[in-house]
Parts: sequence; C-alpha cells; structure tokens
Amino acid sequence: MTQFKTPRADQGTPPDAASELTRAITARLRAHLDGPPRQAALEAALRDLAKWRVALLDATHRRHMGADTRVLSGPFVGMAYATAATEGAGLSRRLGAYEASLHPIIERIIARGYARVIDIGCAEGYYAVGLARRMPKTEVLARDSNPEAQHRCAELARVNGVAARVKLGGAVDAAFLDAQITRDTVLICDIEGGEEALLDPARHPALRSCDILVEVHECWHRGLTEAIRARFAPTHKVQQINRSLAPEALPAWMEHLSDLDRALALWEWRMGPTPWLWMTQHG
Repeated sequence: MTQFKTPRADQGTPPDAASELTRAITARLRAHLDGPPRQAALEAALRDLAKWRVALLDATHRRHMGADTRVLSGPFVGMAYATAATEGAGLSRRLGAYEASLHPIIERIIARGYARVIDIGCAEGYYAVGLARRMPKTEVLARDSNPEAQHRCAELARVNGVAARVKLGGAVDAAFLDAQITRDTVLICDIEGGEEALLDPARHPALRSCDILVEVHECWHRGLTEAIRARFAPTHKVQQINRSLAPEALPAWMEHLSDLDRALALWEWRMGPTPWLWMTQHG
C-alpha cells in the first residue's frame, strides 16, 4: 500500500497554484498579526491557517484518488464531485462526511419520494444533484442568487446525468413559492441568514403546505431557531438537528495523518451554531 505522509506546504497542487495560495495566506496572517497582541487577531489567523491546511489535504486526497472524483460515503456515495464548493469546505463533501447529522433525514426524504425538491441556496449542487441521483422520479428546483453557484450546479448535474431534472434559477420570491410548492414538495433552505425573512408563513402561506429542512444561522441571529420553530408549530412537527462529525468517513490513507489533520478533514468552516430544523406537516 502506498504510504501517504502529512502534506507539506505547496505539496499536492501545481507549484504555481500552491505557492499563490501560500503567499496569499501568509499575507493575510501578517495583516492579522500586525499590531498589539489580540485574541481576535489570533482567532482570525487560526481560521485562515486551517483553511490553508484543508486546501492541502484536499489536494492530497484528489491526488490519491486520481481520476476517480466520486463521493466516498454517505447518502450521495458514488456521485461525481470534481467541482469546488461555493460555500464551505469541499473535502468533507468529497469524503461523504458533510453535515453528517443530516444523513438520516436525507434518507427519509429519499424514501418519501417527493414529487418535487426545492433547494434554496443550492450552492454548487451537492444536495440538488445528490438528491436528483437518488430520486429518479423527482423534479429538483435548484435556486441560488450567485451566478457562479448556478453555473457549477448545472455542470455538476450534467456530469451526473441528471441535468434534465435539475432546473436552475436565481433568487426566490413569494410568487415562486406560491407557484411551485405543493403538498408533495420538500423545501431545503440554506441561505446564510436569509431564512429569517423567507421562512415566514404569515407572509408566505404556501410554506404551510410543504415539508421543510432549513439550516438556521443562529450564530448570526440569536433566537432565530426558536422564532422559526414557533412560526411553524401550528402546522408542522419540528425536530432540531445539531452538529455532529463522521470520523468513520475518513479514508484509509488518512490513518497516517496527525489527529489535527484528521479533524480538519472533517471541518466544515462553521463559525458557530447552525442547527437544522426538520419540519414536517401535521397529518
């Protein structure tokens, strides 16, 4: 078996690209640490160093896999995923460890066989394309306000052979919700705090008629989790799902890495609590 050592700086990616990354992170570290000692500066520097390290681990993983870009485990095992994530870390997605606490809910969604999935904040399409692969009779409406995210999602759908059922679009409004939501719809929402305004059934009554899986950015809006729970309690059963990791998803070659590198391989870049709410219609 090939022995993989902990990746060094500038190892695992083309020299020019890697050195550019190293130079950029070094400049950011100097900017963070210029001035008197401050805890906030150290925290910012640590986060940038961690992102740099994950980039090297990701490059090493890609080199180990060669031409094989498939997700290694989890509900989307086997999905071709050669793209870069538009939000958060790509390596945990490639390993199949991404948002591990959601895996049982994703399997329930797949088993339920909804006629339509609406993925708001689809990013590069990890969920939109993953669900389209697992739910061959389901239409997936993938929405993101970022044109680059739309482009990557379209390409991911094409590579995985589901482009005909993954319909791309931009921002979502009340007219879209009214037109597209049915009782056989599941809505997945990850919009970086925008859920506070969007997921309000008083303003958007159609939301009362579908099941909803939403990431709540409690780290930015304290009390938002309970506020959304209260909004939907009259019409939905609400289950809160907190963060967890899946070390069992680490591939065998990572056994040779340090504990810190193994932890970073599972890191999803979150800055604080982002619980999910799984809200299913009563009856």
